[in-house]
Amino acid sequence: MSQVPHSSAAPRHAIVIGGSLSGLFIGNLLRRAGWHVDIFERSAHTLDSRGGGIVLQPDVEEVFHRCGIDLTESQLGVRSQYRNVFNPDGSTHSHHYAPQVQTSWSLLYSTLRRAFGDVGYHQGATLARVSQDDAAGTVTVHFADGSVRSAHLLIGADGGNSTVRAQFWPNARPVYAGYLAWRGLVPEAELPASARQHLQGDLSFANNYGSHILGYLVPGPGNDLRPGHRLFNWVWYRTADPAQLAAIMTDREGRRRGHSIPEGWLDARWLAHLRTEAQALLPPAFRDLVEVTRDPFAQEIRDLACDHYVAGRAVILGDAAAIPRPHTAASTLKAAANALALADALTQFPQDLQLALAAWEPAQVALGKALQRRGIDTGNYLMFQHGAAGRLA
Repeated sequence: MSQVPHSSAAPRHAIVIGGSLSGLFIGNLLRRAGWHVDIFERSAHTLDSRGGGIVLQPDVEEVFHRCGIDLTESQLGVRSQYRNVFNPDGSTHSHHYAPQVQTSWSLLYSTLRRAFGDVGYHQGATLARVSQDDAAGTVTVHFADGSVRSAHLLIGADGGNSTVRAQFWPNARPVYAGYLAWRGLVPEAELPASARQHLQGDLSFANNYGSHILGYLVPGPGNDLRPGHRLFNWVWYRTADPAQLAAIMTDREGRRRGHSIPEGWLDARWLAHLRTEAQALLPPAFRDLVEVTRDPFAQEIRDLACDHYVAGRAVILGDAAAIPRPHTAASTLKAAANALALADALTQFPQDLQLALAAWEPAQVALGKALQRRGIDTGNYLMFQHGAAGRLA
């Protein structure tokens, strides 16, 4: 067992479970604050996602700034100028000036991962359980391979299916929202003419019964921000009952994938179904975009907002603690906000961990619940204002 330093001159030690964005936010921040940090990631492979577009939020930029990552907005993402909403027939419902910057999971992750470095970042480490010793002032993590590590603080940043959360709050489970997100990425150079004319350079939306789609440009492969080398990211929310969801989440080899289907693993019948539905429900520009997407992927939409984030010397943050619906554009923002506030509290009360955690927790719980309410209200309005119409057949 590794020993926790006892000298007051030695740095405090934090173990972070989860090496994606949430874990790298807090890992980098605590390193800058003088902590010794070890991050343990379950995956043995390099985390990779062409995936996802993310709206660049001030809290994320603040994490980068505090970690000494001095990148401008133009280096972090792609700026859109207008917000457009289209009717199903392709006519314009609304058009207004609303500039913002969209980035990608890949760009944020790779930048934070480089900043943290390889020392202290451990892969292929699956958490089995956590134990705590109040007298010694330690928390100990037990891994599936039998290895054990101890620290002053454990941070569960292990996502929506958090093992840390499951141990301390087993009844706090994400709940299916009644719809999923189909997602796709199309190289900018391959955009259909209709999408190039009506969607490129803006943040665009379209609504229909049980259907809500949006799209925007994000950095391309290798975080390429050059015009013509970027990707167009689209997200299409569609209602699905639990049986349909289970079928969609079963991949092309017949394996149940849990709550998401990665690129390249969608069963062929759902790819055909997706394109058929696009013809029926989407305006021409989005319809053509879906048609040319090579490997759509899918994600179940879930709700979670925990009542507690602290259990002794163990805490949870990011999606492990609360999962706001994507309509809030706040999942990454909340993870960054949780991490910033935790780093601040630990700096404010350097000699009293329990006081720091007690000061940190209430506002973060309130933020998670507020985002949950906002996401539910927005999602239900977009998806269910017309009742059950438009469900997948």
